[in-house]
Amino acid sequence: MTIPDTCAALVLSHGGRAETIGGAGLADAAEWLEYRQISLPDPGPDQVLIRVALSPVNPSDLLHIRGEYGLSRQIGMPAGFEGVGTVIGTGKRAQALAGRRVSFLATGSGAWAEYALADAAAVIPVSPDIADSDAAALIVNPLTAIALVGLAADSGTRALVLTAANSQLCRLMIEPALSRNLTLIAIIRKAAQAAPLHALGVQHVLDSSGADFAARLGNVCRSEKPRILLDAVGDQIAADIFAAMPAHSRWISYGLLSATGPRLPDMRQFVFDNKRIEGFWLSRWLQAASPEHREKAEAEVQTRFASGVWSTAIGTRLTLQNTIRDLGRALRAGGKVMIAPDAT
Repeated sequence: MTIPDTCAALVLSHGGRAETIGGAGLADAAEWLEYRQISLPDPGPDQVLIRVALSPVNPSDLLHIRGEYGLSRQIGMPAGFEGVGTVIGTGKRAQALAGRRVSFLATGSGAWAEYALADAAAVIPVSPDIADSDAAALIVNPLTAIALVGLAADSGTRALVLTAANSQLCRLMIEPALSRNLTLIAIIRKAAQAAPLHALGVQHVLDSSGADFAARLGNVCRSEKPRILLDAVGDQIAADIFAAMPAHSRWISYGLLSATGPRLPDMRQFVFDNKRIEGFWLSRWLQAASPEHREKAEAEVQTRFASGVWSTAIGTRLTLQNTIRDLGRALRAGGKVMIAPDAT
């Protein structure tokens, strides 16, 4: 096929990192993104050029756009961390991927574009049994779910607590956690979210907005003794949950949904009860994991999607051209927002 010289993309309007913290929201995308044509990048020796079919909007994308993520922004670089597409160009050491449909991390240029550049090590050839809607979001959330559940299981805990339990990522954690005989304590903010989680097999669902939340939390922590808190929010509720957990507990923060951090008024839990707080970042896990461990996790993810155990709950589907106008509304509507190249 003929490869054009330019392509449409949603590029970052700001560079560097922000000093403020606003949380994983985006009220007005026009403040942060610009839709325009960019020069098409050439792949290096170990890179591939991908014609993008679909790319999701993840909380990490929004944090990066706002300058609140661990990677510094570059003005004019396309946004978006992952997607699915077809390899249409390769460097000399990546030719085995030519023509393959792949899930990818856009390590060379962002995924919210007609074409994206990625390191060959950051792409996963996708089974034909997996739809684009699942393949587009095959890496960030699914691999995080597998890694976090494995971390919890390896810790020896019998139970774990999930905040933002109705999120797409937490829903991915449910089946692998239950398959390892872990008891789940799911924290939600709306009572209507309880029944679907119970239907998936979650043993305890607690509504943090309920008047009896503190009492119910105390009771379940005493009975189940969870020693792992997997926290996507980072707010005062998370801190209160951790305070109710037993000695030797670990608070693992992997998300930044809250714009305000917690207060920790009682430090005795860290001194005398040997509790600790730590962070999890998928980028760091991918770098540290052995090739065998990573390949096993990637195969596990594909098997779950191909068999129907996992699926992506799609919300609004946007095009590159209408994303700036419609992204805020799409995020509020719920479900995974997906961005596709403009119709031709």
